[in-house]
Amino acid sequence: MTEAAELPPAPEVAREVFGDRFGDAVRYAELLAEAGVQRGLIGPREVPRLWERHMLNCAVLSEVVPEGVTVCDVGSGAGLPGIPLALVREDLKITLLEPLLRRTNFLAEVVELLGLDHVTVARGRAEEVMGTMHPVHVVTARAVAPLDRLATWGIPLLRPYGEMLALKGDTAEEELKSASTALSKLGAVGTSILHVGEGVVDPLSTVVRVEVGESPGGVRFAAKRAKAARTSRTRRRR
Repeated sequence: MTEAAELPPAPEVAREVFGDRFGDAVRYAELLAEAGVQRGLIGPREVPRLWERHMLNCAVLSEVVPEGVTVCDVGSGAGLPGIPLALVREDLKITLLEPLLRRTNFLAEVVELLGLDHVTVARGRAEEVMGTMHPVHVVTARAVAPLDRLATWGIPLLRPYGEMLALKGDTAEEELKSASTALSKLGAVGTSILHVGEGVVDPLSTVVRVEVGESPGGVRFAAKRAKAARTSRTRRRR
C-alpha cells in the first residue's frame, strides 16, 4: 500500500490572495487532501499541486467576477472553483450546484466548517433546477464538460445580460471556435478568452467568457424555463 501524498505548505502568495481567510483556505486544502482523497473527490496525485493547480488557479477567477453578484458554480464537485472564489469574495452570493450526494455532503460540511454564510449547496443537475432556481448573474465551471455541452447546462441558468465564466486549459481557443454555432443558438452575444492570475499562478489561468443577451438559452430554453416556472408555482400553491 502506497503512502498518501503529503500536502505541501501554502505558498506565500496564498496569504496575499486569501487575506483574512488564509486560515480557512489552509483548512479547505487539508480537507481536500484528506477527506477529498478518501471519498474519491480528487485523485491522490493532485495533492502535491493542490495550491498552484487548484486553490490559487480557482481563486484568481475573482479578478473577472463583478462585485456583489449572484453566482452558480455548475458541477461544483469538490468545490472548485466555487469555494476558493467564496473565500476571497464575501460580496458574492454563491450556489454550489452538484448532482452527486457524496459530493454535496462534502460541500455542505466544508461550508459549515468554514462559516461560509454567503454560500448555498444545492443538489441537482443544471437542467433539473432551471425554473426553480432564481437566475444568476454569473455561472462558473471548471473541468465539467466541453464548452458546447457546458453552455447548454450553464447559460439557461443566467439572468438576461449575465455571463458564463469557464476555467479552461490549452484547448480554450479550439473549444470556443467549435462551440460558436451552439453558443449563438443559446443566446450568446459575445465571447472572449481571458488570462488571469498575473503574479499568482504560472501559467496564468485561462477563462472563457460567454456573455448573453436578453434571452439566455435562446428560444429553445425560453419555453422550457416558462414551463418549469409554471410547474413550480403550481407546486407551491398545493
